[in-house]
Amino acid sequence: MLGSLDLSFFRWEVIGPFVAKGMWFSVWLTIIATLGGIALGTVLALMRLSGKTLLELPAAAYVNTMRSVPLVMVLLWFFLLIPFFIGRPIGPENSAVITFVAFEAAYFSEIVRAGIQSIPRGQVNAGYAMGMTYGQNMRLVILPQAFRNMLPVFLTQTIILFQDTSLVYAINASDLLKGLETAGKNYGRPVEAYLLAAIVYFIICWGLSFMVKRLQARIAIIR
Repeated sequence: MLGSLDLSFFRWEVIGPFVAKGMWFSVWLTIIATLGGIALGTVLALMRLSGKTLLELPAAAYVNTMRSVPLVMVLLWFFLLIPFFIGRPIGPENSAVITFVAFEAAYFSEIVRAGIQSIPRGQVNAGYAMGMTYGQNMRLVILPQAFRNMLPVFLTQTIILFQDTSLVYAINASDLLKGLETAGKNYGRPVEAYLLAAIVYFIICWGLSFMVKRLQARIAIIR
C-alpha cells in the first residue's frame, strides 16, 4: 500500500495553486471567528452575570442551544436558511464566517464567564467602594485581569476552531482541505492528498499547542 504512494505529488509547484487559496481562507476564517466569537461571547457572558433575568435567560438559552448542536448541522442551517430569509444566496464562504462567529461565541462566552468568576470578589467590592459603576469595574478592574488569565484557554479554543474549519467542506467552501482534495482529484492522487492534509493540520496544530504551553508557563511565572 505504502509502496504505491506517489510522493512526487508533495511538491509546491504541483499543489501550491490549489492549497494557497484554501490555506488563506482557513487562517482568515479562524482569525475572524476568534475575534468575533470573543467579542460576542464577552457580551453573552456579561449578560449571564448581570443578575437580571431578562438578560440572563436569552443568553443562557443561546449558549446552551449552540453547545448542544453539532457544528456541521449549524453550518448547514445557516447555509440553507439565510438565503431563504433574505431571498438571495450569500455564498459558502460568507455562510461559514457567520456560522463560526455565532457558534464559537457560545464557547468563548463560557470561557469569559469562568475567567470573570475567577477574579476574587474582594476586588469587585473594592472597585464599588471607590465609586466605580458596574461598567467601570468590569472595564478597568475585572476584564483586564480575566483576559490575561484566559489567554491560554482562548488560544486552545482557537486551535480547536482551526481544526473545525475543515467542516466547511460540507458546504463546498474553498478551505485547505477542499484545496488539497481538488488537487488530489486533478492529479489522480486522492490518498496522497488526504495524507498530506493530515500532515499539514498536524504540524500547524502541534506548533500552536507548543506555543500555548510556552505561554502558559510564562503566565505562571508572572503570577
